[in-house]
Amino acid sequence: MSTTKELIKRLLYDPCAFSAEGSKIKLRPYQSEVIERIVDSVINEHGDTIVVQFPRQSGKNETQAALETYLLVLLALFPRQIVKFSPTWKPQSQNAMRRLERTLNRNILTATHWRKREGYIFQVGEASCMFFTAEPTAHVVGATADLLLEIDEAQDVSIEKYDKEILPMIASTNATRVLWGTAWTGNTLLARERKAAAIAEKEDGRRRVFVLNADQVRHYVPAYGRHVDQQVARLGRQHPSIKTQYFSEEIDELTGMFPAARRALMKGDQYAHDSPVLGAAYVFCLDVAGQDEAAMAHPGQQTGFSADRDSISLTLFSLDLASLETLQAPIYRAVKRCQWTGENHVSVFGKLKALADSWLPQYIVIDATGVGEGLWAMLDKAYPNRVLPVKFSAPKKSEIGYRFISIIETGRFRDCSPSAEVERQYAACQAEILPGPQHTMRWGVPDGTRDDRGLVHDDYVLADALIAEIDMLDWSLPTKPLIAPRIDPLTEMDGAF
Repeated sequence: MSTTKELIKRLLYDPCAFSAEGSKIKLRPYQSEVIERIVDSVINEHGDTIVVQFPRQSGKNETQAALETYLLVLLALFPRQIVKFSPTWKPQSQNAMRRLERTLNRNILTATHWRKREGYIFQVGEASCMFFTAEPTAHVVGATADLLLEIDEAQDVSIEKYDKEILPMIASTNATRVLWGTAWTGNTLLARERKAAAIAEKEDGRRRVFVLNADQVRHYVPAYGRHVDQQVARLGRQHPSIKTQYFSEEIDELTGMFPAARRALMKGDQYAHDSPVLGAAYVFCLDVAGQDEAAMAHPGQQTGFSADRDSISLTLFSLDLASLETLQAPIYRAVKRCQWTGENHVSVFGKLKALADSWLPQYIVIDATGVGEGLWAMLDKAYPNRVLPVKFSAPKKSEIGYRFISIIETGRFRDCSPSAEVERQYAACQAEILPGPQHTMRWGVPDGTRDDRGLVHDDYVLADALIAEIDMLDWSLPTKPLIAPRIDPLTEMDGAF
């Protein structure tokens, strides 16, 4: 019995030993220092706000489960509560509960001494850990976090929700709060609390901000470094996902989508094409705008048009498969652009068909949203199995925008048909990151944008960006067939008789 007591005392004295010997989880140094600092604030009732910003898949969730298990055992004799929030109930809160359950089951001090109540409360003795969702519509008032308040993925939690409904849970106790997450924009809850914690840290010397990046993690986990290198090669170092999720760098919530450095990566390395090159493979990307109603009423009749009207814009891409071996995706060269403003869609279809019969594109990607449906139907009938329609919605456009950036950042978009109008549109294009766990990007040239030449559109930019749909196809290098020589069965029979 005395040996057991000594073991328990030793494990409870050191949270890292508790995890290593009790749960068989060997924490890395950067995980250990986070747990030790949080435990110090809890035990000494400092009431600190601590911000932990780890890259993706670097052990943040493992650190949380180890911390929660330790505190539940340490204070098992007291009716104290950990309250933990995630941006969504499914899957984030449910995943957090499963991680804690696995850790409780494997720890030698809790394996048979914990219980689950009401589906979301984990209890060891008198101490408990309660899980909630921070979704805007969730009703969370009433709970008291007198041991610890945790906010997971805090960059995706509403500031208003936190201030009005979550933070008051520690009003009577001034319990320690920990905000976990990865970098995103500067207007998130995580960014705000990180700035405030850094100021408090300077005032009393107690560390409150823990920010880690991929280069620090690779020091302890070489395989992690190789994974990050692969992601950088696939998306580009300046891609928003790479900067935030792996290198803990904030991005602007509203910024130019194609700054000068990104546009420099788009510079063409060949001449534009007036006609197809023998043996080359091509793709058409078509952005469809509304047609002039007068042209609809009088097909073929010249009605005149306003330069302020959106246009039907076509970008012809050549496909270069030289990058398949390293990046598993082609290089795309914009070799020709065409545009029709205020023309009837039937008339435009005739011109597109003439181009397609000459250039023989492997695929035609078309904006089939709204007025684009008619033109899509005509093209699909003329070229079955070669037309890829895109129905734009906020999530779909966001997805295309992120993928288009990754194509540019990895050097696989080359504009070989530049013009002053194309440069004008790219320079005016803005991107706004909307709050919330979806990280939706709203992008394009803002309505009403004007310069000294008049209204600025984004027809060419949208047509170019549709190449992101082609990038989703399964591209592979052709290989020579391997022919296995057939065995003559009569040869095997020789000597058998």
